[in-house]
Amino acid sequence: MNLRGAWALIKRTWLSWLQERSFFFLLAFGWMISPLIYLFVWSTAAGAGTVVGMTRGEFVAYYLILILVNQLTYATSNWTVGDMIRYGYLSGQLLRPLSPFFDTLASEIAGRVVFMTFVIPVTTILAFVLRPELQITLGNGLAFVPALAMAWALRFIWGYALALLAFWATRADALVALQDAFIFLLAGQVAPTVLLPGALQSASVVLPFRYMLGFPVEVLMGSLGQAEVVRGFVLQACWLALALIAFLTIWRAGMKRYSAVGG
Repeated sequence: MNLRGAWALIKRTWLSWLQERSFFFLLAFGWMISPLIYLFVWSTAAGAGTVVGMTRGEFVAYYLILILVNQLTYATSNWTVGDMIRYGYLSGQLLRPLSPFFDTLASEIAGRVVFMTFVIPVTTILAFVLRPELQITLGNGLAFVPALAMAWALRFIWGYALALLAFWATRADALVALQDAFIFLLAGQVAPTVLLPGALQSASVVLPFRYMLGFPVEVLMGSLGQAEVVRGFVLQACWLALALIAFLTIWRAGMKRYSAVGG
């Protein structure tokens, strides 16, 4: 691993993103709209009472945290990997002394920095206006950090593996869109997983999508018991290991058949 070269690549990518930061601010705002809609839906439904034990203020806290976690874990570069393979742009990256994986990783890190310069101030203003109810304990805060890191890694690597199917299929990005649809339904966006119907709630516990987004939010909110947190970390780690195996397998197989003119 050429760490010095990797850092230079990240810095260069970040500077290039800053030149078009207004576009990325609009993109980040677009990602905030859906959680904000459901924030108002569920907080209005709770009113002065509760919905499955959650008060209005807790719904506000849940969705404000979800906005931040979603912005930190959403892998924008997975949508461009397929185009790089189809149009031959990958050829130029393969000639560099760094793996093409680092180009994608640099885009992800640079993007998170640019997005957060917009999202954090907006979310802070919303918190002052909407008055969330949130009591963060030291244990929940410490557990949130690895839960968030693994959520980002799982969402990024799993999506990257799906995007690499462009070595064989021209519309591999449809699988990335399908993953986002499952995240929307099962990861706590449309509703906290505790509000999902029985079958969907059971599926959310087993499948990887909750551990890409909703699980870190639930950990920080303190809505999970100790046994549930431990089980969540185990499942999150297992799915991450499976995603890494899938990524390495698909990458090696794809490199054996990749060919392109130009790029």
